[in-house]
Amino acid sequence: MSVSGMKKQLHKASQLLNERLMGAEGTKMDDDFLQMEKSVTVLQSLLLELLCRTTEVLQPNPADRAKLSVLNTMSRIRGQGKAGGYPQTESILGDCMTHYGQELGAESEFGGALLGVGGALQQVSQARVVLDEEARRSFMEPLEELQDTELKEIRFQLKKLIGRRLDFDYKRRQRGNVSAEEIHLAWEKFITSKESVERSMFVLLQSDGDLLSRLAALVSALLDFHRNAHRILLGLHGDLQARLTAASHKPERRFRPKKIRIRQEQIGSVEVFQRPPDSSGEFTEFTSRPSSPISCFADSGLVLDQPCCRALYSFRPGYHGELSFSAGDVILLTNQVDANWYEGTLGSQSGLFPISYVDVLVPLPLQ
Repeated sequence: MSVSGMKKQLHKASQLLNERLMGAEGTKMDDDFLQMEKSVTVLQSLLLELLCRTTEVLQPNPADRAKLSVLNTMSRIRGQGKAGGYPQTESILGDCMTHYGQELGAESEFGGALLGVGGALQQVSQARVVLDEEARRSFMEPLEELQDTELKEIRFQLKKLIGRRLDFDYKRRQRGNVSAEEIHLAWEKFITSKESVERSMFVLLQSDGDLLSRLAALVSALLDFHRNAHRILLGLHGDLQARLTAASHKPERRFRPKKIRIRQEQIGSVEVFQRPPDSSGEFTEFTSRPSSPISCFADSGLVLDQPCCRALYSFRPGYHGELSFSAGDVILLTNQVDANWYEGTLGSQSGLFPISYVDVLVPLPLQ
């Protein structure tokens, strides 16, 4: 810095101290200028907070935002493309549901529903990615450009104006020691700077139409996202309702524990079985005739060794050739007539009966 430049900075500092500490009067700006300056200051603060809050709406997790920012910076340094996108919460939840839906399998009603919900949430996540990109393109980037160009220039001009105002006021206060020509030159620089910054602020404050269009673009992007999310979730809701209806009409299945055979030995014409040891540690034996279709198991349950079924409901024949039985009866299966009727034997009676009335215990062999 030259000697004259250093002297000028000292004069400005002297004037500022006199105004702050000694109550010296400086040149006052007119009310219109002060009002525009106040509006520009509010607009500057507004844009700073608006951009920050919009980012929080689009990318709520601050840790993920910071990580994504670092990755994008490193990608730019390396000359690579943009790093991976922000991890949307719908995508994370959708991945979780899809994973466990696949683990449960599509044959599980709940597993199938999880797969459907997971897929729908992935679609909502993609819609949110589109919202993020559109909001940044049409709303945030134009406002950031406004900050970096017009507002930055106005801040620079205001700072320059303050310096020239302090220089003029100092020289005016030192009227006896400073020539009239220097005072007049300082005044002209001050007025030129004031008019320049005033014009810039006026142009900026007249750009309400551009700012309104940016705000409308943001609202439009939000509307598109919520419209798409509503469409996706509405279809998902219909699918789940259909699944609920199907599940409510599905015949109830009863639990039938599997029987475990302990040990079997063939002795002549008699089968000898051993039960598990009792409290004394002793095995007990019992026999069953080979002609009997019933074998005995560890829990004393019975298992049939030929195709059979158990009646779920009582059935009374409506036509000749149909078999009558009561709920709980065990019927030996001899044939499947078609998709709706079995042929079987109960005691000394034989006949046809509906498949939906029975629960198959031992299926017929494949034809």
